[in-house]
Amino acid sequence: MGFLDIGAGEIILILVVALIIWGPGRIPEIARTMGRVMYNLRKATFDLTTVVTKEIDKEEKDSSPQSKGGGGGKNKKSSDAGETRLQRRDDQSETT
Repeated sequence: MGFLDIGAGEIILILVVALIIWGPGRIPEIARTMGRVMYNLRKATFDLTTVVTKEIDKEEKDSSPQSKGGGGGKNKKSSDAGETRLQRRDDQSETT
């Protein structure tokens, strides 16, 4: 299947209807706006996931002080790598 479990024919139909409703001049503007909205939603989701993960790791460390060097370091590295990827995306989007 294609995008969001929509077939190619259905995507073409949606694009044709959009072309009829808004015309060829506004389609790029609408697509750009939708792209920005999707980017902001993904960024917000990532930020929320990072905050929740850090809070959970903090709570686990506070509740069990005798367990040192457990799996908490691995999660931190993963979230740091994710932040680096997000920062690269931010830099790329600013240049375009």
